Amino acid sequence: MAQNYPALAFTDPVKKLQERFGSRTAYARQEHFAYQDGLTEQEIGFIAEQDSLYMASIGENGFPYIQHRGGPKGFVKVIDKDTIGFVDFTGNRQYISVGNMLTHPQVSLIMVNYPRRARLKIYAEARIVELKDNPALVDLLDPADYPHRPERMIVLVVKAYDWNCPQHIKPRYTAEDITEAMVQRDEYIQRLEAELAELRQVVAVASKP
Repeated sequence: MAQNYPALAFTDPVKKLQERFGSRTAYARQEHFAYQDGLTEQEIGFIAEQDSLYMASIGENGFPYIQHRGGPKGFVKVIDKDTIGFVDFTGNRQYISVGNMLTHPQVSLIMVNYPRRARLKIYAEARIVELKDNPALVDLLDPADYPHRPERMIVLVVKAYDWNCPQHIKPRYTAEDITEAMVQRDEYIQRLEAELAELRQVVAVASKP
């Protein structure tokens, strides 16, 4: 991994604000000691659980463009410890993010796990790979059981990442999360009812003259 997250994120104007508001000393230490040798098991596991992300790219007009990308859980695949990727599904065919990547490959991603109140920020350089150019990569990235039409692949070389604090992340749950919780609840109730039935039987036997 080329740089750590603070080294990329803390530009001179950012550092001046940190100095002004008293946080520069602590963050200066991070710039020297926060290096990561690629994604660890923690990040790899987190990415495998995500069904959406937000991706910012840079337009020729100088404005950033932020797009939501979603799919089945784990649609973003870890190719190796420095590289992730996903299949770009057919959408509204505006091609803003893809067009931005042609001249500005630098992108920023944020992935949020709302139930756990966790978020992962990633700086990366994007590369567009056509489906016909790498069938093996298609086999790795394409979520075959998900209804979609693939257009291309986006490969992202991770330059740096960081975990955000959970402050102000409101827990939200998907229908799948709720269904899983209800199944666990129902199984627990069934166990209790079975135990209660056994206890009643024991009491009934013990109460007989």
